[in-house]
Amino acid sequence: MRVGKVRSSWSAARMAAAALALLGTSIPSYNPAALAQPGFGIVSGSEQAARRALEERINALGRNFRGEVGIAVRDVDSGYVASWSGQRLFPQQSVSKFWVQLTAMDAVDRGRLRLDQPVTVKADDLTLFSQPIAAQVGAAGYKTTIRDLMHRAITRSDNTANDVVLWQAGGPAAVREFISKRGIQGVRFGPGERLLQSGIAGVTWNQALSRRGAFEAARAQVSPSMRRRLFNSYVLDPADGASPLGITDGLAKLQRGELLSPQSTRHFLNVMAQTRTGPNRLAGGLAPGWSIGHKTGTGQQLGSEQAGYNDIGIITAPDGKHYALAVMIGRTSVPNIVRMNLMNEVTRAAIAYHQARRSGGNYYAR
Repeated sequence: MRVGKVRSSWSAARMAAAALALLGTSIPSYNPAALAQPGFGIVSGSEQAARRALEERINALGRNFRGEVGIAVRDVDSGYVASWSGQRLFPQQSVSKFWVQLTAMDAVDRGRLRLDQPVTVKADDLTLFSQPIAAQVGAAGYKTTIRDLMHRAITRSDNTANDVVLWQAGGPAAVREFISKRGIQGVRFGPGERLLQSGIAGVTWNQALSRRGAFEAARAQVSPSMRRRLFNSYVLDPADGASPLGITDGLAKLQRGELLSPQSTRHFLNVMAQTRTGPNRLAGGLAPGWSIGHKTGTGQQLGSEQAGYNDIGIITAPDGKHYALAVMIGRTSVPNIVRMNLMNEVTRAAIAYHQARRSGGNYYAR
């Protein structure tokens, strides 16, 4: 696969050094004031009651969770948003695939890429962790298209598929430019999957680590003290960090058609609706008649702790109303079922808010 100078100029040593430097250095902060909540104009008494109830529920969920968590529920139409730790930056992990694929779709809109553009994925393109496409990459590579790779990246969270699309779209700089030009605050994009994950683990990347089990074996050789230092540094100041408010702003802009052309918006939302990962995260709280398009993210573990256990998405009511949701767990050691239950409850809270607005603000008390 041809990826141009932006990637080929990076040696393994430079990639590793850049990752460690990035993870150990504070990244320029964003302006939280730019994320001030809209939608607080003159509203009815019933709407105010519904908002208060939603805010109380979100605050209770965040306060009672045993771990570091950020939550946001945003009304796509009005812009009203309720949040817990909404301005804090949390590790995105595979949630960042959302921004990569948006950038690629924008390149399609501008004629730089085509969805049917042929691509050959080769062994040198393989990454690490979740990459189902690796099973199809033989000696001659695997011939596919941008459309297929984008679908795999979103619906199956395939790291290699996402990485190939990333470099076809222009690399990390192109993603950061897309986010900035769309006025989305509180979202960082890291150095790419290899550099991010190897930097967190204290491993010097080389392509041999893409083989099954090789990265895990190399990581096991890193001293516990080094791993803990890098792990803590990452959680405190994640190179791929994003705030729940920033993420839901991006989701709402996508749903309103402010990020892509109408055709690309429809295509992207349709792909998100086919996501297979995390069926019991946000999706687990849906009520009959509701639907969701979403993107999950799951980070590395160190001992009993995990850095990054996330789900972001847009839920749609039977009457067509849309709500953008983000649950970002920065660090926790509670069982997965507890994490998923939290996400279920955030979805249920958004649905209850919707029902309260329709029924005069009294739904929560039923």
